[in-house]
Amino acid sequence: MSPTPASPATPFPRTGAVFELSQRFFFDAAHTLQRQIEAEGSRRIHGHTYHAEVHVSGAPDPATGMVVDLGLVRAEIARLREQLDHHFLDEVPGLGPATLENLCLFIGRQLAPVLPQLSAITVERQAVGDRCTLRWAAA
Repeated sequence: MSPTPASPATPFPRTGAVFELSQRFFFDAAHTLQRQIEAEGSRRIHGHTYHAEVHVSGAPDPATGMVVDLGLVRAEIARLREQLDHHFLDEVPGLGPATLENLCLFIGRQLAPVLPQLSAITVERQAVGDRCTLRWAAA
């Protein structure tokens, strides 16, 4: 039996649809953290492999068919990654305490001026299952 064709009453894409693209990257970095729980290990210099994902959202440009050229996204991530990969995060200007929340904010502040379609950033430490996502509406 052949599949039933889509009904003309159900247009696709639906009104209000938004495309979301993402690019993943990782960086290895060390830091310390002042906290009350799990304090001893956090206060010592220690490191993680952080996995991050940058999301951009919007409507495709009619001329290019792209929300944003992913080559631009990759180039900006490479520039950003140089500031974080194999660095001591306590010494990265503008980061503050190296929490997942501050890493999301830092990445957002670095990318937003060149990626106005930026809509979310996720940073996680997969080895321990910690993840933070920062979301906002695209410009």
